[in-house]
Amino acid sequence: NRFKDTRMNDIWLVDFYAPWCGYCKKLEPVWADVGAELKASGSPVRVGKMDATAYSGENPLELKGELAYNYKGPRTKDDIVEFTNRVSGPAVRPLPSKQMFEHMLKRHDVLFVYVGGESPLKEKYIDVATELIVYTYFFSASEEALPESMALPEIPSVAVFKDGSYFTYDEYEDGSLSSWINKERFQGYLQIDGFTLYELGETGKKSYILHSKLHHPSPDSPVGHLTVRLKSLIQMVAKDYRQHFNRDFQFGHMDGSDYINSLIMGEVKVPSVIILNTSNEQYFLPDGPTETLEDLVSFITGVLNGSVQAYGGDGIVQRVKRIAFDARSTIMSVFRSSPVLGCFLFGLPLGVISLMCYGICTADSDPDAGDMELMKREDLKMTNSRSPIEESNCEVLKSSLIDHGVCEAMSQTPAVAPWP
Repeated sequence: NRFKDTRMNDIWLVDFYAPWCGYCKKLEPVWADVGAELKASGSPVRVGKMDATAYSGENPLELKGELAYNYKGPRTKDDIVEFTNRVSGPAVRPLPSKQMFEHMLKRHDVLFVYVGGESPLKEKYIDVATELIVYTYFFSASEEALPESMALPEIPSVAVFKDGSYFTYDEYEDGSLSSWINKERFQGYLQIDGFTLYELGETGKKSYILHSKLHHPSPDSPVGHLTVRLKSLIQMVAKDYRQHFNRDFQFGHMDGSDYINSLIMGEVKVPSVIILNTSNEQYFLPDGPTETLEDLVSFITGVLNGSVQAYGGDGIVQRVKRIAFDARSTIMSVFRSSPVLGCFLFGLPLGVISLMCYGICTADSDPDAGDMELMKREDLKMTNSRSPIEESNCEVLKSSLIDHGVCEAMSQTPAVAPWP
């Protein structure tokens, strides 16, 4: 009731949970820490929880007046608090001075800034910022607030500051402002995890990933030397060939190979180079070793022009393989974590099914044959149970029939097929 009364006036961070949801229960201590952190910092955001079985919603949700923002990032206290502080503030934050501008450049790896006064471009920028603030911060500044080392080609302009440089938006070359910002909101080269890979899928880019071991090997070892060299080559391509590949590819590395192995339903060597198309679940592997910058550039160019073979995909055959792979992975994970539980969960149903199959296979296939056998046994039983008097009466009846010629007439009558 309190939420309904203050819904339009206050800013709420709401966790929609289900009583039976295991993930929701894991979030409970984190959610308590989030509430304590926001309260201690004096944040105006009110934190609450609602039963999703009674009230529809997603988990969790930021509500600000008529606006609602779904949080899709990692379920950690720091990430949720950072999201809350970003979304609860204004969509576009001002940078009034050069000192503030330079301070924000040091604080943020990626910084979007509108430079100039009132214009139609600024209106578009505010609309896009309102939509995409769930991902990154947006700022505005006057031309006088720019550092002296920066000179934009025109004013007003939208620029992104990252990777030690800055790049401006060109409506003719880059298309819509929303699409450009969505693709530019990542650094040119970054460490990629499961959440980042999911967000990359929303940009429309392919992901170019270097796999390295979870525990980085010594640079002096062969594997460590190869890891460092591949990482250096990919960073060089990301920087020097930005104009050619930035629109289609995101460069980075992922520690370990378990996540990628599950995506491609196979195994890749560590370290290795792979291109994932997150839009259709295709992936590409180089035909030979990647040892030089020219090898990398040739591989990426081949993916763009279609000369490199694509694996995987989202066709019917791949979907069936995915179902089988997921089922196998689930069974293996259960047995690895708890062999006894795995035997009970999968052994008991298999045992019941085996007994049912055995019963079906050993059942009588011809019920009439069984009935005939039963009748024969009953007749034999009745014959064996006749008394001497009954046997004598039968002999007398038989002699009487013979005397009257009945047996002779019966012998001349055509034989009749026995009753089946």
